[in-house]
Amino acid sequence: MSHAVNSRADRGFVAGLVLAVALLLSAGAAAQPEVPGAKDFPLIKRYEGSRLIGYDSRAFDEFKLLLGKLARGDDGRLVPEAVRQLAGRHTRLLYLAPPGRSSLEVFRNYEAELAAKGFTILYKCSGEDECESSYGTELYRVLYPPTATLQNSELSKAAFNVPAEPRYLAATLSRPEGQVSVSLYVALETGASHLPNKDRVVVLLDVVEAKPMEEKMVTVDAATMAKDIAATGRVALYGLYFDTDKADLKPESTPALDELGKFLKAQPNLKVYIVGHTDNVGVFDYNMSLSQRRAKSVVDRLVQAYGIGPDRLQAVGAGLIAPIAPNDDEAGRAKNRRVEIVKQ
Repeated sequence: MSHAVNSRADRGFVAGLVLAVALLLSAGAAAQPEVPGAKDFPLIKRYEGSRLIGYDSRAFDEFKLLLGKLARGDDGRLVPEAVRQLAGRHTRLLYLAPPGRSSLEVFRNYEAELAAKGFTILYKCSGEDECESSYGTELYRVLYPPTATLQNSELSKAAFNVPAEPRYLAATLSRPEGQVSVSLYVALETGASHLPNKDRVVVLLDVVEAKPMEEKMVTVDAATMAKDIAATGRVALYGLYFDTDKADLKPESTPALDELGKFLKAQPNLKVYIVGHTDNVGVFDYNMSLSQRRAKSVVDRLVQAYGIGPDRLQAVGAGLIAPIAPNDDEAGRAKNRRVEIVKQ
């Protein structure tokens, strides 16, 4: 979800955002052949004539997607005004475009490619105003070089000297097998004239695919709900799914809703609170509002699709104030993102 970044998130996000503004490009890098075994992401073609000189693919990792310009924080460091927390399969690609191409031409080709594939642009800056100042020469101060992203260790230590014409976008694509998020950074290296990469455009592409396993947690059945309510007065549900930053229930939520409807019909005198919970990623007021809206969506669905009396249900948004696990890693945050049924 979108949120203002705190200092801890700032330190964490740099490892997962735009890896190699800090990678690029020493004399050795410019001569570097394509990484053995590397391949383009299937949904997104490369700019014609480019070389794939950096590649990494991880089955499950965290990534923070930039959704706003960079600004200087209280401690003087540059931090993004808003990011979206992602987790899933992370593919990172670093391309060196052919000589004689502008960052605008390369960027617009990628933008057209994403549009053709159905991606929605969440944020974009195009070499002017805030993009020039935020994503240009100072971006390397925000980003860490990769640790194991490039097979050439010397290349991973190389720094982006003087990026110009910076262009950036964040985009997302919804599909049945899971959401795909893209971070695209394009810039022209204008550093020292002796470097072979001078006046070459470099493309950094990060792609995160939502992990299917996040939508395959065990659905609590009606009998278990009844048992837990009788024992503790509450039951946590993890089978209710929402798109990031949205309150609309996804189709994958149907099995859990069916069981919840069955449970409530079997106990016609029971009144419950439907309580939405979030992790701690994001600002307080936003999380409180989002959790309330999601709880309301569950109430509305129970009333409209399952015939549960609205006087038996009350939507409550608890936001991030009642975690059941530490929010220090994705596993803990996943446990905290839940809907609870609480006996009134």
